[in-house]
Amino acid sequence: MIKPIKNDEELLAEIKAYAEEVEGLRIWWLGQSGFLIQWHGIHLLLDPYLSDSLSKKYQGTDKPHVRMSELVISPEKLDFIDLVTSSHNHTDHLDAETLKPILKANPKIRFVIPEANRAFVAERVGCDPNFLIGLTDRQSYFLNQAVAFNAIPSAHNELEKNDNGHHKFLGYIIQIGPYSIYHSGDTLWYEGLEKKVAHFHPDVLLLPINGNKPERKVAGNMSADEAATFGKAVGTGIVIPHHYNMFEFNTEDPERFIEAAEKEGIPYQVLEIGGKIEV
Repeated sequence: MIKPIKNDEELLAEIKAYAEEVEGLRIWWLGQSGFLIQWHGIHLLLDPYLSDSLSKKYQGTDKPHVRMSELVISPEKLDFIDLVTSSHNHTDHLDAETLKPILKANPKIRFVIPEANRAFVAERVGCDPNFLIGLTDRQSYFLNQAVAFNAIPSAHNELEKNDNGHHKFLGYIIQIGPYSIYHSGDTLWYEGLEKKVAHFHPDVLLLPINGNKPERKVAGNMSADEAATFGKAVGTGIVIPHHYNMFEFNTEDPERFIEAAEKEGIPYQVLEIGGKIEV
């Protein structure tokens, strides 16, 4: 099993040691599509999956979620989070066993979700529906004067909307201080997505690389090659891959992404679980 480069108390100590730094932006990969962003003492938690709920749920089925990597940190230890996101309703992006302890440990936290999923999210995590901050295409939420979340539709595998026209799958452009970050959630590369993202001139692109293989019987994502080509099409930003090395049946070798990124000539960084990048 893959061991995080840093985990538990060591990881927590590193995050807290940087918390008051006024220079630079730091991003830690927590596994799957989960990231922790830190700037000026602000901490944003994106799509965390910090439990074994899926492995337990699918044990003994035709779709076992066998873990490839160790848990990086227990969610209740993250008691300094200002905002958490869910990009869509799949459990590795909306996990009750992760989110309930985080919400409990952070009484003043904000929770950004797709508006289409408000009732579902409230039921899963056991919160008041009015507590949730729902977004859809071209809507934004301002945590404060320095931090904004902008919604961009994602296709997983389709651009799905509810009866009110609200998108069920989102990515987020996060503007934090002088920086701009695109977190894709789960998505394929649909026509025009690169233009939507390029509009914000992102410094960092967090993109999935596990691909779209029907035999897996789950919704797909960009492949390693597509993520690299997408980064080139956007034209700005360091590409950081995600959505691999969590479950044996639905992963990708990050070396394939490295080869594609080198071929495209784009800036990139492949993180180890529990590892960070400073921008």
